[in-house]
Parts: sequence; C-alpha cells; structure tokens
Amino acid sequence: MILPDGWSTRPPTIDDVPALLKVTHASDIAAVGYPDFPEYEVREVLEAPHTDLARDQLVAVDPDGTVVGWAYLDNPNQATREFVEVYVHPELGVPARAVLLSRQLARVAEKAAELGLDRMTVRAGAVPTETGWAGDLRAAGFGFVKRYARMSRPLDGVSTTPPAPPAGVEVRVVDPSSDDDMRTFHRVLDTAFRDTPDYDPMTYEHWRERIAALSSVAYDEWFVATVDGVVAGILQSSDQGVEDDEGWVRYLAVLREHRKRGIGAALLGHAFAGYAAKGRERAGLGVDLSNPTEAARLYRAAGMTASYEADIFERTVEATAG
Repeated sequence: MILPDGWSTRPPTIDDVPALLKVTHASDIAAVGYPDFPEYEVREVLEAPHTDLARDQLVAVDPDGTVVGWAYLDNPNQATREFVEVYVHPELGVPARAVLLSRQLARVAEKAAELGLDRMTVRAGAVPTETGWAGDLRAAGFGFVKRYARMSRPLDGVSTTPPAPPAGVEVRVVDPSSDDDMRTFHRVLDTAFRDTPDYDPMTYEHWRERIAALSSVAYDEWFVATVDGVVAGILQSSDQGVEDDEGWVRYLAVLREHRKRGIGAALLGHAFAGYAAKGRERAGLGVDLSNPTEAARLYRAAGMTASYEADIFERTVEATAG
C-alpha cells in the first residue's frame, strides 16, 4: 500500500505530543463522542519500556506538514502477541489508515524474526461506530475474537467512608515502601488473572519497571483485601482518568479460593469512596465481556454501566527478516 502523493510517514518524537493529542481526540470524539486519550498517556506510549520508537511507531504527515495519523505497537509484557493501535484524524487522515496498519504489520513480521519466532499474533480493537477501521482490519486478514466494554458510574452521592466489608474481610491500602507487600500484591494479581483468557504473565521485576515508568502513581488508591488475615484480593488503580475527574480501576483480582464472598465488591467500595474523597466525578474500568469469572456482573451490581463497547480482532503474521 502507498500513501497519496505528497504524504509521508516518520517516527514520532516527544515534540509531537500536541499534534498526536489532536489526532487521538478527534478520533475518539468521532468514535465514542468524547476525547478518551489524556496527554500523559500519549507521553507514556512514546516513552514506554521496550519500545523502539524509531521502528515501532509511525506518524502520517499530509502535504501541508500536518500530523494526521499515529500508529504504534503495544506489547508491555514482551509476549508473543502484539496489539496494534492506529489513530487517524477522521477528516484529514483517513487515506493513511490502511497504510499505517500495513506498515505496522510489516514491523510485527520483523519483530517475530528478531525473537526467533515463526509467527506472531496481532490484535486490534474497533468500536462498533468505526466501520471503516473495522473494514480495514478485515481486509488485512483480521477476524473478530471478542468484545470489551468500558464501564463507568457517577460518584455523586457516594460516601467517602467505605461500606463495611463482609465478616472476616478487611481492606487496607497497599504499603509501597514494603517490598514484601508489593510482591504479595503482584502475586495475587498474577495468580488470579491466570484464570482469565489471553492473560500474559508479567514478572514482578517487569511489573515494577512498568510502574516506575508511569508519570504518576497514587498508591493510596491501591487496595489489599484479607480474609482472616490472609491476602485474598487486590485492586490497582491508575491515573488514566485523572484529567477527566475519573477514578480508574486498572486491575481487580480475587484469588479463586476466596471468590463469591463479597471481596470484589468490598474492594470496589473502597476504591469508589477513595475516588469520591478526591472529588472525582466518576469511576471507570475496562472489562472483557467473555471473562469466565463474570466480572461484568460484579461491576453492574456496583452500579456501573457500559459507556461503549469495543470489538477485538486478531490475525497471525509470519516472520520475515527486516
């Protein structure tokens, strides 16, 4: 695939952040009705560990020199599956969309060869309104896999005092200064998520490396639940929605042997109270609707509804030397 005359691609730089925000915000507004990509997250994508900015990301530039598209690969766990993101300005950048996708797939083929693999799996997401993008994915050999939902709930009226947990259950804030506590937090997260489809395990060291690379971390929004003194569940928040006055649940995990005891609801109750105490307007999270633990049912019971849903597409890419 080739770009129209006068168009070009190049790797992005940190100086492109304002231009990338314009592209992502325009794309988000067209797709879901509001901008869903904060500035700090753009910076984190550009500066993500294990990302070769010169090879793993591209921007599309029109003949006037305007950045109209951005594509990048997302593989924080260095797993054998990549996730490709392509954002284009809905009025200016559509001619670059399929080209950016094609070039990112070529980069995946190179990465597979570099890792000594015969092939790699690639995924991409599209909300139902993005019919053109979904068409590009299908034309490039992607097939539908499953659907995710972005869920949220308003926090007006939510007490800043967490509800009482079930008998025998206690919820506390994590101690980030304690390596033992952080290791236990990671162990619960890793163990519980192994029950879910498509989970890519992450070592404790890599997990801490990713956290250290974040622009900010509010550890007072990270919670640990115990049952009779034994750690049974965790909730890890993210600053993803801070710019929009939204508390964001990044991970909620309860060990299998402690499920169906109200621990997940207790963790959510503490998170919602904490967000409300900081004046946040909403709480949000993302959930795999095919999750066998039926996490979506818990979130609905906690008053959350789907803001929008996104379909996940997948294909394999054969390795080729770059």
